[in-house]
Formats: sequence, structure tokens, C-alpha cells
Amino acid sequence: MNSPSFRRVVTGHNSAGQAVITEDGPPPRVAYIGDESGPIFYEVWSTLQTPARIDRSSSEPHENGIKLAPPTNGTRIRVVDFPPEGDSLNDLSPEEARARFAEVGAEYASSHDGVTSRHAYMHRTETIDYGIILEGEITLIMDEGEVTVSAGDIVVQRGTNHGWSNRSSRNCRIAFVLIDGKFDRDIA
Repeated sequence: MNSPSFRRVVTGHNSAGQAVITEDGPPPRVAYIGDESGPIFYEVWSTLQTPARIDRSSSEPHENGIKLAPPTNGTRIRVVDFPPEGDSLNDLSPEEARARFAEVGAEYASSHDGVTSRHAYMHRTETIDYGIILEGEITLIMDEGEVTVSAGDIVVQRGTNHGWSNRSSRNCRIAFVLIDGKFDRDIA
């Protein structure tokens, strides 16, 4: 597995209430989605509620595996490396796409139907996502339209159906801040 080439530095409070560094190292949970040619998820931190509880002794809540969406009423920050897209994605069936999303606890999110989908990884979550492109470029595909974004750009994803396509020849790295949300009935 590739090294993330970034550190996760976590702060907290000691018994006297002073600010201290509690953790300094690579993100503890890293996973390829699909296979080694798929995106790599680096889980940085999550919270279980908003507002988040700030105390002296708590650490990141325990989770088994990688979860696409944040916890209910919570938040998540992750970094994703999107490698250049290969031709194999063109042949990904709807069942295979759902299986890839199931790897991150989100089989329900896949909207690839094999007929009208604009990308094999089209999906939708009930979240607000801030995507900060750190390096490279990637194309954001919507039901209607698409836009290519590059390092320094920020995408505000508002519970919309979308897919990410790296059509370049090099890696694209995005930091995502995910906030649990709730659909209005008219768009649910």
C-alpha cells in the first residue's frame, strides 16, 4: 500500500487542561477500494455528533473498516487518491459497482444502472461534502454536465448524484470534509 505522504496531527488536553499533541503519524486506516488500481481512502478523523464533544480523554470513535458517509449527525475528513482511470471501468456492471460501494458500507449509494449512468461510479449520499483538490485534476460528472477541477479548486457537493473521473495521466488527491445531512422530501 502506498504511503500517504502526509501526517495526521491530533491535539488534545492534558490533565492540567493544557493543549498538547496527542497523536502524530500517518492516518491509521487506509484502504484500496476495489483493487490496487482503484482509489485509495485515507481516513483522517470522524465525529459522532454536531456539535462535536471536546473533552480531555476522548479520541476518534472506533469504526470497523472504511465507511463512505459520516456517522449519523457526525462528520468525517478523509483524503482520497484517484489514480488515472483505466478502460476497465467502462465494463463495470451495476452489480460490480454496488459491490465496490459495499466495501465502504454504501451499496445504497451507487446509481450506476448500466444504461443511463454517465459513469460507473455515479453515486449519491445524504451529505454535504467539501472537496478540496490538493494535487492533479479530475472531472466531476453530474446527471447533466461536468466540470474539470484542479489543485486549489474546491467543490461543494450538496447531496447530488455524481461521479469522479480522472482522465489525466497522473494521480489526483482530494481532501473531503463530509457532514451528515437530510434530504428535503422533494429531492429524496
